[in-house]
Amino acid sequence: MATGSQSPGTGGGEDKLPSRRQSEANKKLKYISLAILVIQNASLILSIRYVRTLPGDRFFATSAVVMAEVLKVFTCLLLILFQRRGNVKEFVVLLFDSIVVQYWDTLKLAIPSLIYTLQNNLQYVAISNLPAATFQVTYQLKILTTALFSVLMLRKSLSRVQWVSLLLLFAGVAIVQVEQDGSKQKEAIGSSANQNYAKGLVAVVVSCLSSGFAGVYFEKILKGSSASVWLRNVQLGIFGTGLGLLGLWWNDGAAIAEKGFLFGYTPMVWGVIFNQAFGGLLVAVVVKYADNILKGFATSFSIIVSTVMSIYLFGFHVDLLFTVGAGLVIGAVYMYSLPKAAAPSSSTRSSLSSSNHSNRAGDSETDEFLPKISEKEKGS
Repeated sequence: MATGSQSPGTGGGEDKLPSRRQSEANKKLKYISLAILVIQNASLILSIRYVRTLPGDRFFATSAVVMAEVLKVFTCLLLILFQRRGNVKEFVVLLFDSIVVQYWDTLKLAIPSLIYTLQNNLQYVAISNLPAATFQVTYQLKILTTALFSVLMLRKSLSRVQWVSLLLLFAGVAIVQVEQDGSKQKEAIGSSANQNYAKGLVAVVVSCLSSGFAGVYFEKILKGSSASVWLRNVQLGIFGTGLGLLGLWWNDGAAIAEKGFLFGYTPMVWGVIFNQAFGGLLVAVVVKYADNILKGFATSFSIIVSTVMSIYLFGFHVDLLFTVGAGLVIGAVYMYSLPKAAAPSSSTRSSLSSSNHSNRAGDSETDEFLPKISEKEKGS
């Protein structure tokens, strides 16, 4: 009994050391992804508004959406090929089996792809007609829509703190809208002369609804299969590119046929497109290595960064009402991201069921186990 328990225990202890190193590496990736997400989220909003409000020839937003989808698919293909260690045959077989053979599984992603394409186009419309900081705060309504769709589609339960945070989110966004409605007449002379506030507000609300539904639907698909996130992004990108081309032909087909697909593209526009494509991939990394707390912090900090930068870049005036509204939104985002308190009954049942099988002795001897390994290593 003693020898039989030591031999598997020794192997388990040796396996714990690399697992600890991996957990430390994952912690670093959490904070790295957090910092990059803050920069990417804030810079994307500011850069889109900057290029869309510049004088001169405007690029077609529909072509930018298509180009971002193409870049995402190309990048994901490279990542999958890298995961296959450059084995082209295995890479092609995997794609054929996942996309063509399992065609029904691929068709499931047509719905979120359609919604994501709509959302990307609405994002350009909203940012072109709203101040960057106002859009950034109002866009946080997607947390509310995501929560509602999660309850309806995934049968998730929200804690009291999370429901309170949703009420604070409503209050914060309402204050920002009241502030914007009262001050929009004062800033209608400058760069906002060609902006339609009502159009931008409708676009951002519809974008929030589409974001919540598509995100929850995509989460449901991911949890129901073992396919990688990169492969899912390839499947999304196939439909996204096709639907984006359809929207391009419908909205700007004649103009693009006359002026060209890359009309109005400047190095700054290319930077926005690369940023948008990179953001789509970054979300997958954050979901894998980070958690809701880090995502909440990233969203909150990106609001602060974009608001501060809007003061210097676009002459945005922050008054007391906007500060209060933005503060409520930031606090709501943080509160919603807080982990729910573990229910004692469920945790007790899970621990008892696991300990009844094999983990009673293992859990009690964990602290005594690692010193034994170190002593044996010292003796050897």
